[in-house]
Order: sequence, then C-alpha cells, then structure tokens
Amino acid sequence: MSNLLWKSLVVSPAVLGATLLVSATAMAAPNPTTQVSAAKQLGVTEVAQQPEILAQTTIDQVNRYSNEGNQGNSQSQVTSVSQFSDVQPTDWAFQALQSLVERYGCIAGYPNATYRGNRALTRYEFAAGLNACLDRVNELIATATADLVTKQDLATLQRLQEEFSAELATLRGRVDSLEARTAELEANQFSTTTKLVGEAIFGVTDVFGGNTGDNNNTVFQDRVRLDLQTSFTGKDVLHTRLAAGNATAFTQFDNANNPIGTAEGTQTFQVGNGAGNNSVRIDRLTYEVPIGPANVYLAASGGRHSQYAAVNNPYFFDNTDGGNGALSSFASESPIYRIGGGAGIALNLPLGKSGGILGNSSITAGYLASQANVPGLQNGVNQGLTNGDYAALGQLNFSVGDRLALAATYVHAYSASGVLFDSGTDGATGAFDVGTGQANFLGNAAGVTRSNSNSYGVSAAFRPSDKLSVSGFVSYHDVTGAGAGDDYQAWSYGLGVALPDFGKKGNVLGVFAGAEPYSFNRPGFGGNNDIPYHFEGFYKYRVSDNISVTPGVIWLTSPGQNSDNDDAIIGTLRTTFTF
Repeated sequence: MSNLLWKSLVVSPAVLGATLLVSATAMAAPNPTTQVSAAKQLGVTEVAQQPEILAQTTIDQVNRYSNEGNQGNSQSQVTSVSQFSDVQPTDWAFQALQSLVERYGCIAGYPNATYRGNRALTRYEFAAGLNACLDRVNELIATATADLVTKQDLATLQRLQEEFSAELATLRGRVDSLEARTAELEANQFSTTTKLVGEAIFGVTDVFGGNTGDNNNTVFQDRVRLDLQTSFTGKDVLHTRLAAGNATAFTQFDNANNPIGTAEGTQTFQVGNGAGNNSVRIDRLTYEVPIGPANVYLAASGGRHSQYAAVNNPYFFDNTDGGNGALSSFASESPIYRIGGGAGIALNLPLGKSGGILGNSSITAGYLASQANVPGLQNGVNQGLTNGDYAALGQLNFSVGDRLALAATYVHAYSASGVLFDSGTDGATGAFDVGTGQANFLGNAAGVTRSNSNSYGVSAAFRPSDKLSVSGFVSYHDVTGAGAGDDYQAWSYGLGVALPDFGKKGNVLGVFAGAEPYSFNRPGFGGNNDIPYHFEGFYKYRVSDNISVTPGVIWLTSPGQNSDNDDAIIGTLRTTFTF
C-alpha cells in the first residue's frame, strides 16, 4: 500500500467527522421552515432524467459550505462538545462528537452555540459534503502520524469508500461536465462588457363614453424595447436601446362628434412609437458616468429629463417609461419633465457632507436639445444644439432619511415645434404626450409657433411604512409667444397612493387623481374653461419575476376642458415581459 493511501487511512476519523459537520451545515437553515432540495422536489425518476439539476444541487451545497466562514455563519473551532447547547450527554451521538472534538479538532458550530445535528440529509448531499472535505483531507494527510490510526477507523473509511464511490464518481463527472459547459459559454458569450435588458408589452385596451366610445374600437397593441447596457469601468453605463411598437392613443370626440386635440388618457406604452408600425429604431443612446462626487449624464439621442432627474413618484414612475408603473403618462411623472428632450448633458452634484444640514441634498442641472443633429435651417427656423428647440432644467433635491423626498424644479424652454409637452421626440409632428390642446399648442392664428416658456414645479414622496407610499406634484407653466395674443399659463397637479406588496410580494395597487395640464381663456379655443380631471386605478400582479399583468381603469372628466363632452373611460389589461 502506498504511503499516500496509508496516510489517508490514518486520518479517516477526521474525514468522517468533517464530512458529518459539512453535511449538517449544508442542510441547516436559519429558520425552522423546512427546505426541500431541487432533487427532492423533482422525485427520483425525474432526477435520474435531469442530471444537471442534481449536479447543480450538490454544487450549491459545496459552495454554501465553502462560503460558510466568509459569511460569518459559523463560530470558531470548539474545544469541548459541552459548548454546544443542543448536544446533551444522553444523545446517542454524544460520545462520537466528543471524540471528534477532543481527538481530531474538526467540529465547529453556529454563532448561537448550536450544532444542529438532527437534520436529515440525502446520500447525494452526504457525498457532496464528503467531496467538499478534500482540501481538509490533504491538510490532515500532511500532518498525520501513525498514532492516529485504529482498526475501527480503517473499517469505517473502507465502508465509506465502498458505500459512496458511485455517488462521488457521478458527482465529479457532473462537475467536470458543468465546468466544460461554463468554459464553452464564456468562450462564446455575447460580450464581456454588455448585457441585454428587454421589455415587451402586450396591451388590450378600449375606451367607452359617448362619441369617443362610438368612434373607437377595442385594440391589441404592443411595444418592445431591447436595451444594450454596456459598462467599461463597472461604474458607468452606456444605454443603446432599440425600440419598436404599434401602440397609439385613442382619438377623443366632443359632443358634436368632432375630434378633440388632446392627449388626455395617453398611456405610457403609447408614447414615442413614431409611426406606430413596429419599425425598429434607436430611441435612446445615453452614457452615465461618475466623475468625482458628481454623476454626469450624456445623451446623443432620445434623452429625457426623467432619465437623470428624480421625479419623486415611486411605484407610479417607471424609468423605462412603460411597463411596470402607472398606466398613463400623466400619472407616471410630473408633466414638467416632458418639456423638451433629445441630446445634451446633465449633472447631478451632492451638496454638503453626510450628517450635515445639506447632507441629504443634491442639485441637478441638465440641457437637452430636440434637433441637436440638424446643422442648418428646417422650415426656415434655425436648428442645432443651441439655436433649435431646447429645454434647460435645474432641480434642488432634498430627502429626510429614506422616508421623505422633496424636489423643486425649474425648466426654461424654447420651442418652434408647435407643442409644449413633446418630450423632444414627437414635437416635429405636432404630437404631445400629456394634457389638453389648450395647454400644449404654441403660437397664434397667424401660425407663429416660436415660444419661450418658464415652468416651475414641486414634487414630494412620503413613505410612512414599507406598505404605503404617497406622492404628488404641482406644476405651473408661463408661456410667452413670439407673436401677438399667444401668451398663456398652464397648470397641472396630481396625487397618488400606492400599496406595494399588496396581496403578494412584488404586486402594487395604485390610485392616482389630478388635473392634466390645462389652460383657460386662450383665443381660438372657445370658452372651454372646465378643469379636466383624471382618475386612475391599477393593480400590477406579479405572475413571476419576469411577467406581470396590470388591469386598470382611467376615468377622464370634461375632456378638452369642456364639461359638455361626455366623460371617457379607458379600460386596459397590460401584460409586461421583462428579461
């Protein structure tokens, strides 16, 4: 018999003891809930047919043991079995544990001074624990002496080797197979710096009420976004997002059966779809990187203020502007963040040091231009980064712990596109994302659409508990036109209440109410001076980590700022797939 084999036999009791320790550790859980391994859940027959699952189960057990010390879950080596509160002299294994502790020093317990030796384990789990002890075996072999061996130890090790030889061979073969597959995946992976984040939305929606209901049909719409997120340093991120969709908002009609030029009730997945024919395009190309204490945001295309500024509307706002927050673009965020967009730069800078008066404050500043890529004139109007449509934002953020957040926002904008709340993407076609026509359409009867606007907003979010969130905003917009009789003011406000984890972890029940952007006494719009109230309720049900279903209702009163028009009620069933 070789010297190596002899030393292996010498340390057999320590091997057995360490194996028992590892197996108990792998099976122990920090709470009394019984946990069943994947192999047990599938059953014997299914396990035999799915070796990868079984191999992964045993590997997880080995990894869990290997990380045990790093996670601080085990205590230091005990010197006496009496240190375990759950091991009594009357226990049938007391003498064996005492021998392993005092003779071989290979037993450790949990931080609360327990051993938890009464846990059940499978043969494969025991084999995984035995396999995990190989490093310990090598260490013991190097220091072993002949005085440690006994006939009983030799017999025990022989039985272990014979009993578990098949399991150990199978386990090692499967580990080798998984390692080979991992190496193949790494060799053929898409990128070492880029990951793909996708979202697909299926929306079934209809509108009811008077002429609006009669002139619209039930529709099934979609929108897909594939975001390539690239990081070069681990702290920065480059967003290259491809998008396609066919979703468009309903056209609303007044009591005379004429179309109302309004974006009231527009839903988030209906925003920014271009022609709505599922044509693929790049709808976001931005780069975010920390420089010193500041976070810098650069947008080459598709930039929006809500991508870099805090909107303070948790559970209603979705930073992908679509599938997981509120149904409508109005309830998603304050309309002030939809003034302008495109290409530009933004900066977020913290104020003060942690613990000081300004420790939880920061200042945000950004500049976005809608036609930054156009070098010359367009329709007789200057374009480019500084001479075309632009919106400059300044915001002061303040928070109190993790329960209260406040923000004061100012936006100065210049626009010749004809509308105010265009997000910098749809303005060229005269489309807008939120509010009534009276609050959006720039210019006068002579067709002069160039206007400057100064907008002021405040927002707040309060979370009194983990199960309740309250948020709201108010915005005021002062528009000064380049022609005669085209100055006006617009208002908007809203309040939302969200119940996260309602009924199930990951679910959200949300209710939102407010007034979409409106403006009174504008020439050319008649005497429509009724406030267009917006009421919305939705319930996002999390089917799985990657699928959610959100039914909801939007109720619009006085569409087009006219109470003579019938109320519109929009019903939607939105299904969101994320991957």
